[in-house]
Amino acid sequence: MELDFERCYRAVDSRDQRFDGWFYTAVTSTGIYCRPSCPATTPRREHVRFYPSAAAAQRAGFRACKRCRPDAAPGSPEWDARADVVARAMRLIADGVVDREGVPGLARRLGYTERHLHRMLTAELGAGPLALARAQRAQTARILIETTSLGLAEIAFAAGFGSVRQFNDTIREVYAAAPSALRAAAHRSGPAEPGTISLRLAYRPPLHAQALLEFFAARAVPGLEEVDAETYRRALRLPHGTGTVALTPLPGYVAARLRLADVRDLAPAVARCRRLFDLDADPVAVDATLAADRALAPAVKKEPGVRLPRAADGFEMAVRAVVGQQISVAAARTVLAALLPASPAGHAAPLSADHETGLLPADHEAGLLPADHEAGLLPADHEAPLPDDHVAPLPADHGESSGIADISRRQPHDQRGELVAFPSAEQVLDLPDAAFAMPGARRETIRAVARAVADGTLELDPGADRAETERRLTELPGIGPWTASYLALRALGDPDVFLATDLGVRRGAQLLGLPTGTKSLAEYARRWSPWRSYATIRLWRH
Repeated sequence: MELDFERCYRAVDSRDQRFDGWFYTAVTSTGIYCRPSCPATTPRREHVRFYPSAAAAQRAGFRACKRCRPDAAPGSPEWDARADVVARAMRLIADGVVDREGVPGLARRLGYTERHLHRMLTAELGAGPLALARAQRAQTARILIETTSLGLAEIAFAAGFGSVRQFNDTIREVYAAAPSALRAAAHRSGPAEPGTISLRLAYRPPLHAQALLEFFAARAVPGLEEVDAETYRRALRLPHGTGTVALTPLPGYVAARLRLADVRDLAPAVARCRRLFDLDADPVAVDATLAADRALAPAVKKEPGVRLPRAADGFEMAVRAVVGQQISVAAARTVLAALLPASPAGHAAPLSADHETGLLPADHEAGLLPADHEAGLLPADHEAPLPDDHVAPLPADHGESSGIADISRRQPHDQRGELVAFPSAEQVLDLPDAAFAMPGARRETIRAVARAVADGTLELDPGADRAETERRLTELPGIGPWTASYLALRALGDPDVFLATDLGVRRGAQLLGLPTGTKSLAEYARRWSPWRSYATIRLWRH
């Protein structure tokens, strides 16, 4: 990756937070590397080197700044926006694939040889897959050292290190301190809740937190997730077990509190939380493109930083998309809740409803899915397409959603029970017909998706090839272009999907005086590329 020295240096000199995660600044006179927004005195030009990744800086012999914590910076927005092999590899590494399957597993998933994959990553990021995974292990280990009472040997293996010696050497090299010294120096603002890992998830401002919470609240499935005015909580299915997470957006970061059945799942849990709230996005770039259109400019000015509410689990999102066909939001939530398994002993304990403000220092079916739209129903994929000049009438009750308060009244705090993770594809295949409160054709569509995921012919994880995944989805019975595109947006995180046939999108377009015919609206939306997914969200909010 070519980094323009002058542009990078200006970003460092201005301490511009928008560039955190885009590149890293190393200072030869001190031997440390920082994020661009580090509050330290700007180093002299001749002492500065710029690197495209933290792993590249570490590989060059620099250690992480203890003041700005560069390893905790938001990830580069490129890895979510791009669909090429390097971006897919970065998403999979963040999800812990190298730790679980090694470099051969990563290369196999991407369809390249290990040598060619190493060449591509080194050419763009200055480090190969092992070095990139090692940098992530170091960050995971530091979080566990500073926020838990686990023994250091346990932390070494939980973070993915092959030995305690490798763990000790890496921590000393990256942080210039022994693991025991990091623990001793950790500043605690209050006693840690036993079994809970608390950390801060950085993001690039602005973040429209209310839009995210309202989105998730309107379609929260009882027993799986719950939302109040400040916090989103849900259960997670992770590679080594289950967990629960509470995410509370705050100025400058999202406070995350996790309970994990297996601490080896910390890195993938963090990666999924970041995806869920779209925390690696560049909202300034997105808003600048959308605000260039006079129709969207007022909404962008009123609500800057609207994110793309995404998914923690691709298979879960696929089931939600199918279940939501042609039924109301409330009915879809009830049907989905019936699919949840009984709470097994192996689940992580639930998080307390009370938010703990003293956190330890550390470190995106609202209008998108028509079934989830406040107006009610989904035009299923097997329906005949609407004519291009058709204008969907606005329902009498169209307007702002009932908001978080209404959802909270339906889910009072004192009635909350243990949250359980959504069933896996294999578990769904084992369910009897009676568990599916839906028409038989829809049930068989869900089973077809589950079989494809279980046998590996369909990948819905963040490293999947987006075009290939959409093609394979449309080969399944009951899955048409709309559903496949919707899943590309929510499950795969494609930032440039526009659902021109979506009734909620067309209603929003009508309110803004935009074309409402399918073809004419799709043509108009080209001006919003490469951020048409975000335009979809904003049209849903009208």
